Amino acid sequence: MILKNPFDLLVRAVTGRPRVVLAAVAVLLVFALVGTTQISMQTGSETYIDKETERGMLLDKYSRTFQSDNIMLIIESDDILNRDVLAYTDRLHRDLRDERYVASVSGIVDLVKQTRGGTMPGSKAEITMALDGVPAETREQYVPSNLMTISVIALEPGLSHESQAAVIRNLESVIAVSNPPPGVEVTVTGNAAFQQQMMGEMESSMGQLILIAMVLMVVAVGVFFSHVAYRFLAIGIVASGLVLTFGIMSLAGMQISMVAIAAFPVLIGIGIDYAIQFHSRFDEEARSVPPVEAARITISRAGPAVLYAMIATSMGFLAMMISPIPMLRDFGVLCIIGVASCYLMALVTVPTLGILLDYKPKYPGRADGNAKAHHIEKYNSFLGTVATRVAKSAVPVLILCGLVAFIGIQLDQEVIINTNEDSFVPQDMRAVIDLKKVSRTMGSTSSLPIFVRGDNVLDARTISWMYQFQQYETARNDKITGSASIADVLMRYNGGVLPADNHELKAVMDRIPDDELKRYLDGSSEAVIGFSTIDMENEVAMSMVADVRRDLEWNPPPPGVTATVTGMGEMFTHLIEEISRSKTMMTLLAFVLIFGFLFLVFRKVGRAIIPVIPIMMIVGWNGLIMWLLGIDYTPMTAVLGSMSIGVASEYTILIMERVYEERERGLSLLSAITQGVGQIGTAITVSGLTTVFGFGTLIASSFNMISNFGLVTVITVGFSLIGAIVVMPAILVLIGRLEDRKPAPG
Repeated sequence: MILKNPFDLLVRAVTGRPRVVLAAVAVLLVFALVGTTQISMQTGSETYIDKETERGMLLDKYSRTFQSDNIMLIIESDDILNRDVLAYTDRLHRDLRDERYVASVSGIVDLVKQTRGGTMPGSKAEITMALDGVPAETREQYVPSNLMTISVIALEPGLSHESQAAVIRNLESVIAVSNPPPGVEVTVTGNAAFQQQMMGEMESSMGQLILIAMVLMVVAVGVFFSHVAYRFLAIGIVASGLVLTFGIMSLAGMQISMVAIAAFPVLIGIGIDYAIQFHSRFDEEARSVPPVEAARITISRAGPAVLYAMIATSMGFLAMMISPIPMLRDFGVLCIIGVASCYLMALVTVPTLGILLDYKPKYPGRADGNAKAHHIEKYNSFLGTVATRVAKSAVPVLILCGLVAFIGIQLDQEVIINTNEDSFVPQDMRAVIDLKKVSRTMGSTSSLPIFVRGDNVLDARTISWMYQFQQYETARNDKITGSASIADVLMRYNGGVLPADNHELKAVMDRIPDDELKRYLDGSSEAVIGFSTIDMENEVAMSMVADVRRDLEWNPPPPGVTATVTGMGEMFTHLIEEISRSKTMMTLLAFVLIFGFLFLVFRKVGRAIIPVIPIMMIVGWNGLIMWLLGIDYTPMTAVLGSMSIGVASEYTILIMERVYEERERGLSLLSAITQGVGQIGTAITVSGLTTVFGFGTLIASSFNMISNFGLVTVITVGFSLIGAIVVMPAILVLIGRLEDRKPAPG
C-alpha cells in the first residue's frame, strides 16, 4: 500500500518507545508555543491586492506619495462657541500639531483667529463678529450646531496602518490629559480611526466567539462522544494542532489577516474530526485486542485512509493559491498548515496515549447481542439501515440530489458580491456612529484619485489637460462632487487663470510653498487629480469607475503622459470582479486537484471520481441556500466553494476507504456499505455535530461578515454529512456493481 513504510516506522516508534514519542511531541509543542507570541496581525490594502501586480504597485506608490488620511475630532459641549471652549480647542490644536506624523490641524477656532489677525476673540460678541467673516458654507461644515464642532487632523502622506494606529493612540493620550472644560467631550474618528476600531472590535469579537465555541465543543464532545474512554482527548489534540500551526506560521514569518481569522473555525472542525476518527478506530480495535495491537492497526489502517482525506482536503485549500487576493491565498496556506498539523497530532498522540494509559474501552466487545450496547451502537445500526435503503434506491436518490445541485449552481451566479467594509460591522458600533456623524456634517469622505505620470507632468499642456478633465468629469458625472489638482493651486497663485506657457508656469511654481505642492505633485514626474464623490454602493461605484476609465480613453493626456484610476475605492470595486472570477476558478481547480490526487493514489478512474461526485452536489446546494437566505459573497465567504470541497472530500473519502476495507475482508457490496457507513458515519456525525454545535455561535456575532461565515460554515458541514452518509452509498453501490461485472484479470 502506498506510504506503507513511513507508517510502519511510526508503528515501531509508538509501540516500542511510546514515552520517547510523547516527550518529542511535548518538546515540539513547547517550541511552537513560544512561536505563537511572534504572530502579528496584517491589515491594509496589501491584504486585498497583490503589490507585485501593476495595479498593486500603482496603489502602493500613490498611497506612499499622496494619500493622506484625515483624522477627525468631534468636540461636543452645551455651548461650543463659549470662549473657554474655544480657548481649550485652540490649546488642544497646538498640542496635537506637535505630534509626529501630523501635517496640520484645522478647525473653527483657526478660522476665527484668521479673521482677527491670529488672535483669540475676547468676548461672545467678538466671537460672533469673527464668525460672520467666515463663509456660510465653511461655517456650517465646522460648526453644524451650537453643540458640536469638528476639527480636521491631516496626517503625512504614505503612513502605514501601524503608524496611523500609533498616531491615533498618541492623539488619544494627548486628549486624555488635555483637561477640557466641564461638559466638553472629545471623540477621535475618521477613516483611519474607524479602521483601527473595526479591527480591534473584530479581533475581540472573534476571540470571544472562538472561546465560547471551544467551551460548547467541549460540551458537545462530552455528549456525543460519551461512548469512549477519555472522550475529551480530542479537544486537547485540536488545541495542540492549533499551537503547532501558530508555531509553523511564526517560523515562516506569516501574518494573520482578517480572512485568515476565519480559518480557525475550519481548522478546529477538521481537527476534531481527525482526533475523533483515530480515537474511534482505536476504541473499536481495543475492544478485541490489547492497546499495543490496537495502536498498530489504527496507525497502519486508519493512518493512510485519513492521510488521503487530509491531502484531498488540502487540495481544496491549495486551489486558493490561484486567487489574486492575498488574504484568500493566506487563508489557503493557513488551512493547509493547520490540517496537516492536526492530522499529525492526532495520528501520533491517540495511539501513544492509548498505550501509555493502558486504554480500556467503556463498552468492551462488539454490540452483537452478547455485549452491552451503547446508544452510539444503536446509531451505527441506524446509519447502516439508512445506507442500505439508499443503496437500494440509488438512481432516484442521485437524480433528486443532482437536480437540486444543478439549480443551486445556476442561482449561485445571482448571489451578490459585497466588498463594502462599512457593511461588515455592526451599525450601532461607536466608530460607525461617529463616522456617520462626520459624513452628515462635512459631507462624504469618499474619493477617486487619478494618478498622472510622465517625464514632465509640469508641462503647460499637461496642466491644461488636468484642468479640462476635472471640469469635464465634475460637470457630467453626478457622482462626483468636486476635484482638486496642481492646476487649481497654480490658478490660485496666478490670479485665477492657468499659466499660458512653461516659462510663466515655472514663475508661478516658485511662489507656491512646498507643503501645498506635495499634496498634488511629486517632483516633475508624478501628479494626482483628486475627485471627491458621494457615498455609493459597490455596484454603483464600480460603474462610475468604469465611466471614468472610458473618459480617460476618449480624452487621454498629452503624449508621454499616462493617467490611471487608483485609490482604495477603485481597489474595493475591482475586488468584486476578482472575487467573482476567482471563486469559480478556485472551485474548478479544487475538483481537478482532488480528482488528480485520488487517481494517482488508486490508479482507477471510478474509484477516484467516487468522492468527487457528492462534493459537486454540495457546492450546488451551498449556492442554492446562499441565494435563498440572501447571504452575500464577502472576502470571507468567497472561499466557500474551495472550503466546501476540502471539508466534504474528507468525509466522502473516509466513507469510501472504510467500505473498500470491509470488502477486502470478504463482505458483499451491500454488507460492506452497511458496515462501513455505520462505523465511519458515526465518527463523522459526531465530529460534524461537534463542529456545528461549537461554531453555530459565530452566527450570533454582531459583525455581519462573521455571522454569515458562521452560518455558511454550519450549512457546509451539514451538507457534507448528507453528502457522505446519503449520497455516497448510492454512488458506491452503482460503481461497485460496475466493478463486480468486470471480468477478473487473467
